[in-house]
Amino acid sequence: MDLTQGTQEEKNNRAKKMMLWFGIISLIMSFMGWTSAFIVSSSRPDWLKDFVLPNAFLISTVVIVISSISFILAKKALKIGNRGMTTLWLFVTLILGIIFIFNQFSGFQQIIDLGYNFTGPTSNVTMSYIYLIAIVHILHVVVGLICLLVVIYNHFKQKYDVTKMLGLELAANFWHFIDILWVYLFLFLYFIR
Repeated sequence: MDLTQGTQEEKNNRAKKMMLWFGIISLIMSFMGWTSAFIVSSSRPDWLKDFVLPNAFLISTVVIVISSISFILAKKALKIGNRGMTTLWLFVTLILGIIFIFNQFSGFQQIIDLGYNFTGPTSNVTMSYIYLIAIVHILHVVVGLICLLVVIYNHFKQKYDVTKMLGLELAANFWHFIDILWVYLFLFLYFIR
């Protein structure tokens, strides 16, 4: 397929999709670097081998997976022209994203309650990695929530329909990426000691 062919709108759409994929690939590389550093650091004598992630991180994992499903349902509702259900599922996704972040901070509080802080005399290198990886992911969820708010706004302005869904599709792809990324990070932090 020749990427230079098509209308200007089609070219712009392809360019926007390509930019999203470049961003996603760069994020994958960043998180691969941090998880690789985590593995290398796990040979340190002060590494916590018996630490178990707080339950709040498991709950947040379930919540973000459900939020991806609700985003899929929003897109399906838009494809069949059901604006009411699209609105409902977009708001469900937004609320679940906020619940995800709340649970992440609950997990941090459980770690602090165990006596481990991000930095300072009560910090530990293991916990510092967990904080770093989770906080950077939370920042990307916040970006996803901002994208979702823009999608909701544009949806209310009736900018999307069956033939024009690019903004919703881009936001959904990013949302699914941060969902899959968190599932990977959770499983990594849970099983790699």
